[in-house]
Amino acid sequence: MGQTGFFDHENRLKSLDKMGDPLVTLNRVVPWEEFRWLLRKALRNKEHKSEAGRKPFDEILMFKVLVLQALYNLADEKTQFYIQDRLSFMRFLGLGMDGQVPDEKTIWCYRNTLAQGNWIDPLFEKFNSFLDEAGLKAQEGQIIDASIVEVPRQRNSKEKNDQIKRGETPEEWKKEPNKLRQKDVDARWVQKNGTNHYGYKNHINVDKKNKLIRQFEVTVASVHDSEVFEQILDKKNRKKIWADSAYRSEEKSKALKKLGYDNQTHYKSKRSHPLTKFQEKLNKGRSKFRVRVEHVFGHMEVAMGGNWLRVVGKIRAKMKIGLRNLAYNMQRFTYLMGRRLPKVAGA
Repeated sequence: MGQTGFFDHENRLKSLDKMGDPLVTLNRVVPWEEFRWLLRKALRNKEHKSEAGRKPFDEILMFKVLVLQALYNLADEKTQFYIQDRLSFMRFLGLGMDGQVPDEKTIWCYRNTLAQGNWIDPLFEKFNSFLDEAGLKAQEGQIIDASIVEVPRQRNSKEKNDQIKRGETPEEWKKEPNKLRQKDVDARWVQKNGTNHYGYKNHINVDKKNKLIRQFEVTVASVHDSEVFEQILDKKNRKKIWADSAYRSEEKSKALKKLGYDNQTHYKSKRSHPLTKFQEKLNKGRSKFRVRVEHVFGHMEVAMGGNWLRVVGKIRAKMKIGLRNLAYNMQRFTYLMGRRLPKVAGA
């Protein structure tokens, strides 16, 4: 093998451009610097007190590392490996071949600091404000739904599971802190369509026009979808509202009418009261709009590495799920911007 030259590196990057590196567009259109103040505020207690030792990584670089993790559902050790292995990742982060790469422990600590302070909410809202300023305000109504996000299953005895459900920590785990750190005492089991799932739920509110996530909440998997309905309503998008039949109740219908919403929630059949032909027709028509939220979950499932995470505890789960929602919005934004830009002749 011959010696690698400077132009070999440049030619490889040009080849990536021709094949369409999506990270180039993401890097260009997302206003990364607008996050810096929030990130510095979140990390202010982690600043170095001495000039000795290695300098901390740039806040934006580390934030972009977390976005990469969310886009490709990467574990911390895999993230470190791929940053060193992939030219596209290095270019996205602004790193050269000789640049220092954050290791898996640094990535974990950075994300955990943001998680413990619940900084995902202000970071998510910051980008949503930018979307509004970019002319992508939520319009034409909102669509609400939830999706189960699985985490590694816990192999506990029935007795210990009962204790966890009561909010208690088994005594023998307290004596083994290393073991306790690996036990998720927040996640819960739920059955859906005859299949058992263990983990959390990602409740989202998507605006109908742009298919962007405007509100989200994270709960354990056993929480019914309808219990989070009011929490994720978008008060700035008071037109029609779509949701599946799990969200429908007489109480919610009256509340939505009082708030000025046009309720397009699916009708629910009951054992002694099946749907009328008219209600079935209405449900079919509403499905054409409600399916847009399924597109969002489908994108996360197929293009973003699946609906599962490697986390322990609700605080960290919310951070990871929130980052995934934010990363989805960033990807969606690049697509919408591409549609709005004029096409160049011959391109």
